[in-house]
Amino acid sequence: MAAGPPPSRVRLQGFGFRHLIRPDWAVRGIDLRIEPGERVLLLGPSGAGKSTLLHAIAGLLDSETGDVEGSITVDGAAPTPASGGHGLSRTGIVFQDPDSQLVMNRCGDEVAFGLENAGVPREQIWPRVRRALAAVGFRYPLDRPTRALSGGERQRLVLAGVLALDPGLLLLDEPTANLDPDGAEQVIDAIAAVTADRSATMIMIEHRITPVLALVDRVVVIDPAHGVIADGDPQRVLAEQHDRLAANGVWVDDRLPWSADRAAARSGVELLRVEAPQRRYAADGPLLPGPVELSITAGSVTGIIGPNGVGKSTLAGMLSGLAAPQLGVVAPSAELVSGMRPRTAARPIRRWPSEQLAARIGTVFQNPEHQFLTGRVADEVALGPRHSRRAYAERADELLERLGLAGLADANPFTLSGGEKRRLSVATALAGRPRVVILDEPTFGQDRRTWIELARLFSELADDGIALVCVSHDRLLIRALPDQIIALTRPEDDRAAAVPEVAR
Repeated sequence: MAAGPPPSRVRLQGFGFRHLIRPDWAVRGIDLRIEPGERVLLLGPSGAGKSTLLHAIAGLLDSETGDVEGSITVDGAAPTPASGGHGLSRTGIVFQDPDSQLVMNRCGDEVAFGLENAGVPREQIWPRVRRALAAVGFRYPLDRPTRALSGGERQRLVLAGVLALDPGLLLLDEPTANLDPDGAEQVIDAIAAVTADRSATMIMIEHRITPVLALVDRVVVIDPAHGVIADGDPQRVLAEQHDRLAANGVWVDDRLPWSADRAAARSGVELLRVEAPQRRYAADGPLLPGPVELSITAGSVTGIIGPNGVGKSTLAGMLSGLAAPQLGVVAPSAELVSGMRPRTAARPIRRWPSEQLAARIGTVFQNPEHQFLTGRVADEVALGPRHSRRAYAERADELLERLGLAGLADANPFTLSGGEKRRLSVATALAGRPRVVILDEPTFGQDRRTWIELARLFSELADDGIALVCVSHDRLLIRALPDQIIALTRPEDDRAAAVPEVAR
């Protein structure tokens, strides 16, 4: 990082926070001192309050947003609201959801915006923009529209905006969660490079800890009821607390924790077919990644993999009926449209009435918040067609209990942790008992326990004849479940077709 003010010191004394109208504290009893230049990995199970704690250190929580106990100081004063890449504050934060930080229409302007706000001299701005984008492996020109980026590409752009400011305190909330493996490695290398000289204090949250252990000097483990339960040298903490951390859901290693034998799972009747004879890209993003020939059958699990920006979420949206291919065909089978009126069945999937679509194809968006419609968790899962409200309500109780959300039934969905939001979005997609479920990064933000529960649930759904399509960078999930894999590639990487291959 560039020479400047010293790195920040952070102090928490008896800190706790409870969201408005929530009965339980999100985090409580935190006593913690982080010295200037330290690089800290914050661990804990899903829902332990890690993101809440990071937001509080960033100055984004106060008595107007919830109940506060104890105190937080950054460099001896109350936290100044973090910039999120937009200048002024010496604290920079990268949120789990990159969309919440983007403000400009073009990528270069997005990174430059914070520098302009911070009063950086004009002649320094664009060289710093280019250096920051190069550091995170951002591959597009400065005038690339931000709306044309994939979720992982947005995450890199947001990180570049924060790094360009040379913050004294760098707060990272799962900065690699939406990235493909190569992209994650490049971002980790970028973070290592900019923090190597200790000119910034860093606090990072990551569920999969093995790739980032070399980045940090210290591991702090928190528990929602007991505050800090472990603190110290990473290797020592992981060795001494291995069993306890694993029992609490922390990913203490990269071993596959569960898998299913699904060798005969592809024998079901066809439900959807995709045919895209050639690849074609629009100026501002992919239309339909191709060539792809894909048959989705009852009881099958299909994995869709590939680098960021190749069109995985685009393909998922077309399978879900949320977008129409401008090239190629996404066609339902006679089995899937059984029971529909002939005129409705003849329409493209995207023009089906919502109640007909929900009963046949369920969707888990990459960003869970994009599908929340109510102010209460239980209502979110029970929300369905008027004629099916009772069935949805009965299913809601079952799903909330299964996915560890029953205790949050009265909570506002937007106050949940990232992992809890993801599980809620899965529950809403399953409430209508659809024949096909499209899952875009379904294990994002999950600790080890909730990952296993989701994997088991998905396997059981497939065994019951439901077809699952999983778009994911999660190598463990792709190893555990799919019986066919579609690997999408960029045109410049491989001109050949994206060929389905059997996973096992």
